[in-house]
Amino acid sequence: MSEHAALLARLERYYDTVPRASADSREVGPFTVFVAREGWPFYARPRLGVEAFGPRDVRRVLDTQRELGLPRQIEWVHEVTPQLLPASLAAGQLVQECPLLVLGEPLQACVPAGFSVAMLEADDPRLAATQAAVDAGFSGSDDIRLRPVPDWLGARMRNGWLRVASAFDSRDAAVGGGSHSPRADVSELTGISVLPRARRQGVGATLTAVLAQDAAAAGVTTVFLSADTDAVARVYERVGFLRVGTACIIEGTA
Repeated sequence: MSEHAALLARLERYYDTVPRASADSREVGPFTVFVAREGWPFYARPRLGVEAFGPRDVRRVLDTQRELGLPRQIEWVHEVTPQLLPASLAAGQLVQECPLLVLGEPLQACVPAGFSVAMLEADDPRLAATQAAVDAGFSGSDDIRLRPVPDWLGARMRNGWLRVASAFDSRDAAVGGGSHSPRADVSELTGISVLPRARRQGVGATLTAVLAQDAAAAGVTTVFLSADTDAVARVYERVGFLRVGTACIIEGTA
């Protein structure tokens, strides 16, 4: 097995492992459906080691998710399961193809003037504002709406399944955040978002670096993420990430 193939296999095992701590799994044809017991919903993924897929398999797993009251979503790595893309298109689904990137060299955190970045613990009173800033950033708004931190989120942080970073302005107001989810020596960076008023100043890059450093301190040797677009991927490539594949996503449309 080549080094690249071994890396993708490691990421594939990670994708299969992460949901199992907080979800029940169901085998539906060549797919595994993850049913979250609480918190964020999960996706369906190809079962490890399965290579054959057809349009009927895709329609069946999406129908199962609908019956279970789950979002109709499938995620996979194209280079690991190339047969799934044509099967999905033949099933009438739209497929989002997102660059998959792995960190090359360690990142250095250069905090921009007027901002600070910190890792948060589950009992940090700034956690609610951080989550609100992340949500607002993804909505393209500076309007932060505070909500209580759900118990399941704090529990995942306390047991080490989720690590959260936050960015603050000079008035100590949260302007963004992000997280990573370490499992053994692999962790995915997710949910990195910055308020519009704090963008284009290096805050997002600093959050990324701080999260990567936190992962490394916990023994993680493979840090990765998926980017929504090629333009976003190029931003991450400029700070040291390398494109290694394509993360495919279906959000059931038919």
